[in-house]
Amino acid sequence: MNVVCLDLEGVLVPEIWIAFSEATGIPELKRTTRDEPDYDKLMEFRLGVLEEHGLGLREIQEVIAGIDPMPGAREFLDELRPLAQVIIVSDTFSQFAKPLMEKLGWPTIFCNELLVGEDGRITGYKMRCPQTKLTTVNALHDAGLTTIAAGDSHNDLGMIRASKAGWLFKSTEAIRAENPDIPSCEEYAELLAGIKAAL
Repeated sequence: MNVVCLDLEGVLVPEIWIAFSEATGIPELKRTTRDEPDYDKLMEFRLGVLEEHGLGLREIQEVIAGIDPMPGAREFLDELRPLAQVIIVSDTFSQFAKPLMEKLGWPTIFCNELLVGEDGRITGYKMRCPQTKLTTVNALHDAGLTTIAAGDSHNDLGMIRASKAGWLFKSTEAIRAENPDIPSCEEYAELLAGIKAAL
């Protein structure tokens, strides 16, 4: 059985932290896994900025409520799901993901958890496991499944390379140049055609 593993932000929905950066006028929060390969370092930086500005989960969720999937993302998933099992494998957090999953038709998502105080302040985060995306596809392989993967950032590379087939989707020029062995595409139709061929 084939399982298609897709990143969420930058692939199916806009980057949450960039949208929040634009909404709050805090440019430091535009930094994503496209810029910083070390996810723990990135999240500690983000939590520090939130603390400095007195912002918490409520403010982020208010911005997320206004985020819609990328044009064509819902249709892409709807066409893909009859062909193969699909799991969104994301380093986002369940407290961010739920309204976005509703807009995408409730696909399965594996993601992480924020630690939130009673006052709504984000005090930390809990990753499901180390190297969440690579560990996930390896676990699927151990369960006798075959994976096909797509993502846009540094933290997707292990997942993509470990899979039977994989793509960088809507990635940056720098990441594409650093990883010339990974095919890249910009449009859902092209990604869907590649996945169909791999199936």
